[in-house]
Amino acid sequence: MNKLRQMLQLQQQLNDSTNGKGWESGVTKNGKSINWKRCIYMECAEMIDSFAWKHWKNIDADPDWANLQIEVVDVWHFVMSLVLQEYKMQQLGDVGNIAEAIEAMPFYEVLLDGVEPYAAQELVMSQVESIMRDALSAKPELTALLAHFFDLVRLSSLDLNSLYRLYVGKNILNQFRQDNGYKDGTYTKIWDDKEDNTVMKELWELKGDLSAQELYGELKSAYSRLNR
Repeated sequence: MNKLRQMLQLQQQLNDSTNGKGWESGVTKNGKSINWKRCIYMECAEMIDSFAWKHWKNIDADPDWANLQIEVVDVWHFVMSLVLQEYKMQQLGDVGNIAEAIEAMPFYEVLLDGVEPYAAQELVMSQVESIMRDALSAKPELTALLAHFFDLVRLSSLDLNSLYRLYVGKNILNQFRQDNGYKDGTYTKIWDDKEDNTVMKELWELKGDLSAQELYGELKSAYSRLNR
């Protein structure tokens, strides 16, 4: 199984379902403008809040590494979406072509070397800010963006396998959210004092052999038990 290609396919399917076919033109089926660059740097800002970076507040708080990894996966959704959009609009090829192009990039190999320990938090934040600068440019250089992102994956103690696992989990959660009122504001994100991201991650860890469809079913069962 080609995990990179499968993640790209899942992201294409999620975007088609959520935004409607033809979202690559930059407009959803509801006429809402799409800005993947803004999505990337806003999620990066949330990622930095995984650390006690404020010199005036909670200065001794430990880094929230689990949240950092979830935010890395969220950024990955938007990085892939930007790449999918660019390839479609520039007529550069399909998902298979994208996967082949990325796999041929030398910095992709950092994802294949296994998980390393978490890097120093200042180094991680610096790398996040590099991604923000990439996204804020008028026309992002996708190769540089991908290089900075994959290095962030490594610094966040993730590799291709763990990125894939968390991505599939978050992809299914995003689909579940859309099916349960996320867009119109009726969805409940806190499940018995836990954010749904945390519930999803715990389900993966508790039942590691779940398929994507089974994970969706587990989320559905947990959500139905909430007192909303």
